[in-house]
Amino acid sequence: IYNYDAVQDVELSLQVGDTVHILEMYEGWYRGYTLRNKSKKGIFPETYIHLKEAIVKDRGQHETVIPSELPLGQELTSTLREWAVIWHKLYVDNKTTQFRHVQQMTYSLIEWRSQILSGTLPKDELAELKKKVTAKIDYGNRILGLDLVVRDDNGNILDPDETSTISLFKSHETASKRIDERIQEEKSLQQNLDLRGQPIFNTTHTYSLYVNFKNFVCNIGEDAELLMSLYDPDLSKFISENYLVRWGSNGMPKEIEKLNNLQAVFTDLSSSDLIRPKISLVCQIVRVGHMELKDGKKHTCGLRRPFGVAVMDITDIIHGKVDDEEKQHFIPFQQIAMETYIRQRQLIMSPLITSHVIGENEPLTSVFNKVIAAKEVNHKGQGLWVSLKLLPGDLVQVQKDFSHLIDRSTAVARKMGFPEIILPGDVRNDIYVTLIQGEFDKGKKKTPKNVEVTMSVHDEDGNLQEKAIHPGAGYEGVSEYKSVVYYQVKQPCWYETVKVSIAIEEVSRCHLRFTFRHRSSQESRDKSERAFGMGFVKLMNADGTTLQDGKHSLIVYKGDNKKMEDAKCYLTLPCTKTEMEEKEAPSGKNLHHLANFTPTKDSTKDSFQIATLICSTKLTQNVDLLGLLNWRSNSQNIVHNLRKLMEVEGGEIVKFLQDTLDALFNIMMEMSENETYDFLVFDALVFIISLIGDIKFQHFNPVLETYIYKHFSATLAYVKLTKVLNCYVGNADDSSKTELLFAALKALKYLFRFIVQSRILYLRFYGKSEDGDEFNDAIRKLFLSFNVLMDRPLEEAVKIKGAALKYLPSIINDVKLVFDPVELSVLFSKFIQSIPDNQLVRQKLNCMTKIVESDLFKQSECRDALLPLLIDQLSGQLDDNSNKPDHEACSQLLSSVLEVLDRKDVGPTAVHIQLIMERLLRRINRTVIGMSRQSPHIGIFVACMTAILRQMDDFHYNHYINTFKTRQDIVDFLMETFIMFKDLIGKNVYATDWMVMNMMQSRVFLRAVNQFTSVLNRFFLDQANFELQLWNNYFHLAVAFLTHESLQLENFSQAKRNKIIKKYGDMRKEIGFKIRDMWYNLGPHKIKFIPAMVGPILEVTLVPEPELRKATIPIFFDMMQCEFNFSGHRNFHMFENELITKLDQEVEGGRGDEQYKILLEKLLLEHCRKHKYLSASGEVFALLVSSLLENLLDYRTIMHDESKENRMSCTVNVLNFYKEKKREDIYIRYLYKLRDLHTDCENFTEAAYTLLLHAELLQWSEKPCVPHLLQRDSYYVYSQQELKEKLYQEIISFFDRGKMWEKAIQLSKELADMYENKVFDYEGLGNLLKKRATFYENIMKAMRPQPEYFAVGYYGQGFPSFLRNKIFIYRGKEYERREDFNLKLLTQFPSAEKMTSTAPPGEEIKSSPKQYVQCFIVKPVMNLPPNYKDKPVPEQILNYYRANEVQQFTHSRPVRKGEKDPDNEFANMWIERTTYTTAYSFPGILKWFEVKQITTEEISPLENAIETMELTNEKISNIVQQHVWDQSLPVHPLSMLLNGIVDPAVMGGYTNYEKAFFTEKYLQEHPEDQDKIELLKQLIALQMPLLAEGIRIHGEKLTEQLKPLHDRLTACFKELKKKVEKQYGVITLPPSLTERKQSRSGSVVLPYIMSSTLRRLSVTSVASSVVSTSSTSSDSTSSRPGSDGSILEPLLERRISTASRAEELPMKDDGDNRISKLKRKDWSISKSQVIVEKEPEMELTSKMGTSGKVQRPKSLQLGDNRLTLLQGSSLQQSTPRSPPPITPKTPRTQSFPSLQADGLQSTPPPPPPKSKPYENSNPRNSVEV
Repeated sequence: IYNYDAVQDVELSLQVGDTVHILEMYEGWYRGYTLRNKSKKGIFPETYIHLKEAIVKDRGQHETVIPSELPLGQELTSTLREWAVIWHKLYVDNKTTQFRHVQQMTYSLIEWRSQILSGTLPKDELAELKKKVTAKIDYGNRILGLDLVVRDDNGNILDPDETSTISLFKSHETASKRIDERIQEEKSLQQNLDLRGQPIFNTTHTYSLYVNFKNFVCNIGEDAELLMSLYDPDLSKFISENYLVRWGSNGMPKEIEKLNNLQAVFTDLSSSDLIRPKISLVCQIVRVGHMELKDGKKHTCGLRRPFGVAVMDITDIIHGKVDDEEKQHFIPFQQIAMETYIRQRQLIMSPLITSHVIGENEPLTSVFNKVIAAKEVNHKGQGLWVSLKLLPGDLVQVQKDFSHLIDRSTAVARKMGFPEIILPGDVRNDIYVTLIQGEFDKGKKKTPKNVEVTMSVHDEDGNLQEKAIHPGAGYEGVSEYKSVVYYQVKQPCWYETVKVSIAIEEVSRCHLRFTFRHRSSQESRDKSERAFGMGFVKLMNADGTTLQDGKHSLIVYKGDNKKMEDAKCYLTLPCTKTEMEEKEAPSGKNLHHLANFTPTKDSTKDSFQIATLICSTKLTQNVDLLGLLNWRSNSQNIVHNLRKLMEVEGGEIVKFLQDTLDALFNIMMEMSENETYDFLVFDALVFIISLIGDIKFQHFNPVLETYIYKHFSATLAYVKLTKVLNCYVGNADDSSKTELLFAALKALKYLFRFIVQSRILYLRFYGKSEDGDEFNDAIRKLFLSFNVLMDRPLEEAVKIKGAALKYLPSIINDVKLVFDPVELSVLFSKFIQSIPDNQLVRQKLNCMTKIVESDLFKQSECRDALLPLLIDQLSGQLDDNSNKPDHEACSQLLSSVLEVLDRKDVGPTAVHIQLIMERLLRRINRTVIGMSRQSPHIGIFVACMTAILRQMDDFHYNHYINTFKTRQDIVDFLMETFIMFKDLIGKNVYATDWMVMNMMQSRVFLRAVNQFTSVLNRFFLDQANFELQLWNNYFHLAVAFLTHESLQLENFSQAKRNKIIKKYGDMRKEIGFKIRDMWYNLGPHKIKFIPAMVGPILEVTLVPEPELRKATIPIFFDMMQCEFNFSGHRNFHMFENELITKLDQEVEGGRGDEQYKILLEKLLLEHCRKHKYLSASGEVFALLVSSLLENLLDYRTIMHDESKENRMSCTVNVLNFYKEKKREDIYIRYLYKLRDLHTDCENFTEAAYTLLLHAELLQWSEKPCVPHLLQRDSYYVYSQQELKEKLYQEIISFFDRGKMWEKAIQLSKELADMYENKVFDYEGLGNLLKKRATFYENIMKAMRPQPEYFAVGYYGQGFPSFLRNKIFIYRGKEYERREDFNLKLLTQFPSAEKMTSTAPPGEEIKSSPKQYVQCFIVKPVMNLPPNYKDKPVPEQILNYYRANEVQQFTHSRPVRKGEKDPDNEFANMWIERTTYTTAYSFPGILKWFEVKQITTEEISPLENAIETMELTNEKISNIVQQHVWDQSLPVHPLSMLLNGIVDPAVMGGYTNYEKAFFTEKYLQEHPEDQDKIELLKQLIALQMPLLAEGIRIHGEKLTEQLKPLHDRLTACFKELKKKVEKQYGVITLPPSLTERKQSRSGSVVLPYIMSSTLRRLSVTSVASSVVSTSSTSSDSTSSRPGSDGSILEPLLERRISTASRAEELPMKDDGDNRISKLKRKDWSISKSQVIVEKEPEMELTSKMGTSGKVQRPKSLQLGDNRLTLLQGSSLQQSTPRSPPPITPKTPRTQSFPSLQADGLQSTPPPPPPKSKPYENSNPRNSVEV
């Protein structure tokens, strides 16, 4: 119950919720283990543990511990654990709304769980809670995509082993529907809250409203009576009795013990009351005391006076929208003013009077209506406090369900009227009397009387009935009821209702008496007042019917008080005005002897009205019914009364159901001589039965049944009833009787209950012998009549036939009691057979379904009679030729049959199952095969099929196979079954969350398949009878089964996995072993399954279940061996190729893992090594497959990797593997994957190289393409030539986008040759050449930044195998700085450590488990094509080769040797230069390649000096040429360069060299360096004329600011020149340098200095040649470790030279470049258009060029140049130099195509370069300008 962290080894860590098994205990500690990890045992404190009762099953390995708590509690626990895992995952995945949703559900479950476990809930609440819990669990499971839980009706989980397949299916269906509805509800709840609370009320018919009266706050000062009731304002009608509360003057209840216990329940509300648009709770407050409140002692007291009302609208509570029994509602109080008070007020302050003051003279209903209409009541805080709750159920029900609210003390106020459903036992005899109004004249008084009415109940002798009047629920009855007194109101309107409750037998003798009296407010005067009038009404009419409901105007008699009290006197008089009019006697004629007690003239003015309502289950107001019930007294009217019965209102009959039925049967039995009575009684009986079938009276079904089994006593009724029924059915063609017959058929079920019960009673009394076989004959005759009826032509009597089919089966269970069941079965069979075929098909099938569901079918002998018929009918329906089978009805019938046969209590079923299997199994299979998956019936049919297979024993299977006549039939059946199973497994019929159903289906299929395999082995294995297709289908089915997702246990949660293993085991193993055995059984036939079965077997072996793998991998070896022996080639190529193809597909699809690779290799090697011939080739193959798997697994893991680089390298590894294996098809597939990765990253150059690999597999020939050469998005082409052409087009466009125009030109030449000489497609050629022309232009004009190259070393064991301890050269993207590149690297390997030194790391780093990354910039070594050697090649052309088609890269580090010379550090400044050779040249199919060879050499100080000098000279020469050529170049770079060289302060000049090398001492030490020293001197001399030229140009371009600098330069230079010429001689330059070339003025070509003029021609060591290729590197000084600026001066100088190269491209280039881009864009336009547009374009661009220049601020330029010097990053300069390009067509691509040195290489990854003769012939020259 808490987390426990182990402190020592002996302890065991625990988490909350762990289940532990305790082995021993000692002093507060337990020792044991958790069920999560049984192997680790330890101790833990007992305080952390809560012990639970539990039962342990299957001890040992697979023990399961079942807590002995409610199954629901266990389910809750496991559900919560399962949800928690998902909840956690949702949190991690940041799915907030779902997370919240699960949280709410989980919290409610936790709360409910604690309630259930507490064990304190009453039974009803527990049942309710159980429903809520299971609904919530099921709903949650669906939302979270978990499995559906199937339950029985009590909410307990179904055990599939104990449940029939069909009911399992149906439970799934209902559960699924229930959840769908619940989800709909949730949805609608979110949209619309009105629907809340409705569903619970759908099933109940009667409701109760519980009212708890909390308090009444009102300042009266006298006692009061509060009368509460329900009221319908729309009808102005009271719905219920009053609930009376007597409130004392002290503000407490009168009976103090009722304090806090004033509660009532208004019962009998029906659903029709619930849908009333408005319903109010009203309360009338009556003051009991003086006439006026201010009256004093002398005044009369004890008067009931109107005081006020309170009204609350409870519609929402009744409609179930508000349901909170805790909430207290306040009902405001509205006072009623006295009439006189109002009159006075009106006189005094008529303008101020408020309109809605309510007076005493208004009728109560209108008072309520007024208050309801007035929204606001000025209550001043006075009113009632109540709480309310609507309870479903009648009184008995709610007392049971809500016992905490309703107890014996709760007052019950009934509805005035019957509830919707009158329950049979409900005896009620309530007479509601309402005093409505009266009108009394003043008599002698000046003002109207204050009338008080006193009501009492007397019998015919005038005796008072004690306590018969109930003024309100909650109090005993009273003997006299006094009305409210209204003060001086002429027409008092009371509207007071009381209930008169007397015994039923008294009703006929009793009458109500009303006396009227004037009350005076003065006590003395009041005593003398006598009653001034009386009225009465009898409760029963003369004809025996009860007083009619409704209003009655009573006659007010005046006169002698004594006479008034003498009942004998007045009972002879008419009591109501209507009665008096009926007698029509002239006033007073025959009443003379009562002269002093007469309705005198003045008395007739007085009137008095009451209303009565009788709610009695024993008193009827219907004459006809009464006549029937008292039939004996007027037997001549029987016929009339029987006919009239049909017209009586249903409710009346139902109230007197028992009496009516008794009367009917008595008539039938006692008047037996007259047949007409039989028919009339029969019809009346049918009428009553059909009445009870009505929804309104359906609750009387039990009453009817109780009557039949308990009260019915007519032993011979059956004779009459069967006779009449027979007569009706026999004369069915008489159309006058049709309706009667139809009604009789509808009532058949109960008619037969009467018949059977009567027969049973007869047999009980008289035994069997009496009437012989009469009864049985009657039944047989009846069936014969039915058969005749059914056989008639359809047009007639279709309604009757339908009814017969529908209602006849309902009699089975009853008739069976008194009739031989087997004969009954036969009768029914004949009945069904008598229906002509193809008529009433659905009704017929439904009829059979009902027969099956009856008790008849549960008896084995009856089944023998019925089943053949059922099967015939079904088989006819499901026949292939049947035009439109009724699938729904068939499935119902079939499933009912199977469900009965699955029961344990129905006798032997084997024969019946056999019958169904023989006749229907194929039919059902075919139906399933033919039915679409969308059909609503597919589920039930599959369930039926599964049920049949599940119910078949082994003997059934054998028998079934033996029923086939020929082998071909068996083959057909098995094929059909296998295909169907495979189809059902592949495309599941049931939803995936129907786990139980799916597992059940799998288990049945598995058993069936295993049964059928023995058939395969038995019949179809030997040479003669081998059925290839059948075996094939078997294998494919078995594999589909084994690999089906519902069986892949690894993908499930632990809980689900355990559940499945416990219940079903791992079915994969079972079928896997079977597949293995079946394979080995094949023997010589195996070769027919190679290579087709390789894929399926591979799928089996890939299932991650070790035992299964071990069992099935040897099949591979068997296949190899088999092909080796039988194919005739002594090899296993088919197998090998197939395995490779399938492995590729499967691994990519996500199967396979590291363990599989190891196991596969191990097992294959083991088997191969034992084999005589396969040992060598098999071993090779095993290792090959293993390496393939490694590559593929790497590839798969990396495919989901963020980093595209890793994905690319993995793809290339796989590519190379397939290339070696010559599997072109797969190789090409991966090529395209690689291409897509490149295009996603915009590496267009690499994408082009990738595609080139595909193109190289093709020839320029008309040969048709093999399908595998056409890869996915390639085009629909026929010949290789067409495909190659399309590929070339695509490649050229990629090269163009990657700015690798040289490569594009090379390919376009090849393509052009084909167009020109092979296919003669001149139009294509023209387009191609135009394109090529733009490429040439682009080379010269377009801006092409050169990429940096980075060397990256990955050291340490932490890296994946393809990176570990290897160095790669990466080609950077345009403008990519080393810092960015580093960042990118480290984000890819967040845990890697960046190394600071560039020196190669030691062993300890390489073998450490960590990750180390080393990254530095390297310089590509230019590899010029031979045709460019020693020729004046423009810089733009050479620039391409500086960074492309390179395979060698150098990295230099300065090294000191010997003593440091303080005067001159040059003397011992050595350079260590490392050269890296990559596996392939750049660019290629990747942006990086592994370094294959590393060489290191050292460069002496002298060689270093020579290189530095060479570079400086080249620098000057270049910049001079640029200025000569383009006058508009800015002069800054030139001034800086010149200043740096001329001014010795900056550069230390040559003096350092002189000191270091031009000394005797050096020559003596290094005599071999003589030549080099000469060379150095020569280079120094050569610098002079170059500098002179530079200074000359500087002078021409002078600006004012630069003058001082120029002067200084000139001065320094003079001095320098003099010194140098003296020491090193004079060199003059050829004139070509100094003048601008005119020959190619159109193109932007820079004049070129022949290398021989700048360089000596003797050969020097190759090593030095390597450096001079230094390309534009942005490796700034600071980033070189261990350097300080001073040491690196020569290097710096060299770097400056590179920097200036950036300025070589003149501004104008950019404009031209844009033109060329625009031109290229225009190729799509027609030619003429282009010509027209050219001029303006030129103008436009030149303007732009200049404007670009003008706008650039000066300071920025200077800044740029300064940057150049310091950092040497040419790339950064080139950005700000050019104005932004105008066309959108120039995306910043990130790839650099290149040309490989030895032309196009035929296959990817090219071998390392061989050294070519031209590379060595003149290395110095082959390098760069």
